[in-house]
Amino acid sequence: MLPQDIALFIRSAKTDARLQHLLPKLGAAGALEAVYAADPDPWASASSKYRYQSRKYEVMASLLPERQFARAIDVGCGPGMLSRLLAARASAVVGIDVSQSAIELARVRCADLENVSFEVHDLLELPASLNGMFDLVVVADVLYYLVALAPDQLNAIAGRIALLLAPGGVCMLANHYVICLDSDSRRSRRIHDAFRKFSGLVVLKEYRRPFYLVTILASRENESS
Repeated sequence: MLPQDIALFIRSAKTDARLQHLLPKLGAAGALEAVYAADPDPWASASSKYRYQSRKYEVMASLLPERQFARAIDVGCGPGMLSRLLAARASAVVGIDVSQSAIELARVRCADLENVSFEVHDLLELPASLNGMFDLVVVADVLYYLVALAPDQLNAIAGRIALLLAPGGVCMLANHYVICLDSDSRRSRRIHDAFRKFSGLVVLKEYRRPFYLVTILASRENESS
């Protein structure tokens, strides 16, 4: 991490705090629209001033199994920075987000990539038409923004994500993580533990990197096939 990236963490923390304040009042879509209305790059993920976020996405992409994927989905894609990187690893990439503003920004950012498309979807209400369509599912820095993270809800979310997987597919789950002393890290650990314990998924690998945790999973049916 470069010294100037400290400002990125401060900016991101302010955005996170504002989002958490708005979520109970406006819901996920409304809160994110408010955040993007105030700042089109609220987490500074696209800013050339900072190196951390782009480097993080590069490292995450390098942790994927060494194969070319047919169809990938970036769940909670935001303005499309990670979706753009995934375009080199998959024949087709679909980025989804509950925020229309984020999707519009992502479409502009990836307009030169013919194999990347974006759609507005709520993670908690994904259509059945997406089931079994993807051999790569990426869920990065999304789930800890949900207001309620009770064990039964986390189990349901893990199950819904698992349904997106095609036979032989893998899921990459990534969230903020330091050493599990701060509240966000504890929340991230609960999320990853829920996916690890979900009966339909098996952990392939787990990585701890500075300030984030990555778990690679696959369908348990895929493991036995």
